[in-house]
Amino acid sequence: MSSSGSTYGDIHRYESARESTSAAIGIVLLTVIEVVFVFLFTYGLVSGWGLTDLGNMFLGGVLAVIFIDLAFILALYRKEFLPDVMIVKKRRRKWEDLYIREEDVDGTTLGDGAWDTVKRAIYPYYKR
Repeated sequence: MSSSGSTYGDIHRYESARESTSAAIGIVLLTVIEVVFVFLFTYGLVSGWGLTDLGNMFLGGVLAVIFIDLAFILALYRKEFLPDVMIVKKRRRKWEDLYIREEDVDGTTLGDGAWDTVKRAIYPYYKR
């Protein structure tokens, strides 16, 4: 589904999520694994495994596995259950927002005619 609007904030493209059952089952299984590793980490902290060198490395590895598993859960959720939406944004030159304010984009008026308008958005000559 796409719209023909070109004003700022219009939805240009909207594709609904797939919402597959296999992805939901995968998220549930990864969540169960996550809970097991969180329990193992908290048990290791309470038991004092971190007081030895080997136990400290083991707890660090378990913590790394916890965050990697969480990253897989979030990536799978984002890919399968969130819609793909493209919104129309205002296009600007790369340096424009660094050197001028939005209300000064069209330049500063020095007089009445069109030749009296000075464009102050020239990169090398004007810096805030």
